[in-house]
Amino acid sequence: MQGDHEADGFWLYDLRVETVLGGRTPVCRHVEGEAFRVEGELLIFDDQTEISMYALSGLLPLLPAKQRETDPHDWMSTDAEIACPDPNCGGRFRVTRGKKRWFTHAGTTGLPEHRGIPYWQEKDAT
Repeated sequence: MQGDHEADGFWLYDLRVETVLGGRTPVCRHVEGEAFRVEGELLIFDDQTEISMYALSGLLPLLPAKQRETDPHDWMSTDAEIACPDPNCGGRFRVTRGKKRWFTHAGTTGLPEHRGIPYWQEKDAT
């Protein structure tokens, strides 16, 4: 049985998304080692990291699933590299799960009857 804490929220993994080539030739702008982080709904780019918006468009739909707990035998748990959507490009993105963060339903929902302080403002409210 879930406790109150578990009933009103959920865990998400932080992600690190790194460009890897592994000797393959890129067509799009892919630079080995460039990376960004995903924390909750935020994409966090450090310094001058640049990612092709076309490559990113193929990657974005998969990131929310990579953030969630999945069965150990699900490919989402076992496969770490996602190919650039250009079939002629050798670029890949390696997605690595990091620590887990707790999010409350009230801090993440848009439903008026369930809303609380948005999660990104919670630390300022205390």
